[in-house]
Amino acid sequence: MAGQSRNYGGGSHQRQQYTPSLDVSKVVFSGDLEPELFSSVAEQTARTIASGKNTNKSTQLRKFYDEICMWETRISSHPEMFKESLPFIKMINAKVAYAKGRKLVDDNYVLLINHCLKQIQDEDTMRYFKLFMEAFMGFYKVERPRD
Repeated sequence: MAGQSRNYGGGSHQRQQYTPSLDVSKVVFSGDLEPELFSSVAEQTARTIASGKNTNKSTQLRKFYDEICMWETRISSHPEMFKESLPFIKMINAKVAYAKGRKLVDDNYVLLINHCLKQIQDEDTMRYFKLFMEAFMGFYKVERPRD
């Protein structure tokens, strides 16, 4: 038995390494905005994320988008609440991670949300995040009309 390894149940399920295929390099909310941010960048992002056929249902993504809209509306109405709201906005990362654990979203969507939330620094970057997700959701519905 020396030198042999045993598999005591559960070992047949090895975690598969997956590298997200989404390019988020043009999804930037500071400085001069990429002229194509809300058009071709959002469209290509939607196309890539829509390719995950067994995950990323539009109803699930819509829940996250609705929460982003809710926070953006609160902050635009009460800019003084931005600082105290930021931890709750960034908590969307945890909610997306939970959805990933339940196989409701894929690594590309997790990457997108994490990348966007890292950039939230003020009311403007929050507004750009919301506008990008609005454009993304519009293009996503074209890619996955029946979800």
